[in-house]
Amino acid sequence: MKYHVIINSVKSVEELKDAWSNTDYIQLLDKFGFEDAKDSKPEELLELLFMAISDFEPEEAATIILDYKLSDHLNENQIEQISHEMLLDKISEEYADISLHHELYNINQLLHKAYNGTFPNAKATLIEFEITPNKEITKENVLKAFNATLANNNVIKRLFSNQLAGKEAFDEAESIIWDLTSKGENTYMLTTSDYWMSKDEFTEAEFDVTIIEFEDENEY
Repeated sequence: MKYHVIINSVKSVEELKDAWSNTDYIQLLDKFGFEDAKDSKPEELLELLFMAISDFEPEEAATIILDYKLSDHLNENQIEQISHEMLLDKISEEYADISLHHELYNINQLLHKAYNGTFPNAKATLIEFEITPNKEITKENVLKAFNATLANNNVIKRLFSNQLAGKEAFDEAESIIWDLTSKGENTYMLTTSDYWMSKDEFTEAEFDVTIIEFEDENEY
């Protein structure tokens, strides 16, 4: 499949909108010992949560939030390990399950704000682009298209070269791209981690590319 791609903008942000709901804040406040949070004004919940979190040691607070958000995916030992790694900024490099990177990013940024920088300041990347023709626009195909403009040291290119070349299935694409939203006609907005794609790694703003679909021989 051949595409013509135009990168309109690449932005680094320190927070994603709607990452946490008021219900999240109320339930977290309860876990941090503030039991009357449901009676508080909605606009006060986040500030109350920051105050409640700050009464705990950073690793302990991380453990509580990780348990609240990811106990269905992680066991107690994993949560303890990650709570320590978050302080050392090692999650992106060492944590294998990329399907959880989005949640870990949101948790990290909440802790970063609560502790005024004790936790590293992770970033997300927002990319607005146009792609023609507007057909078969999947997360996998977008990553394969972006392969033509990303710098050679980009981590996706280094870790998933066979997938980008269509030699292997690219199931990881669903987790690498956190969100892919159509903005009308041929324009899309992509959200991912700065770890996967940063604004400095885009070499061309407009390019043509041919992507190769993976064909599973077992399907025939």
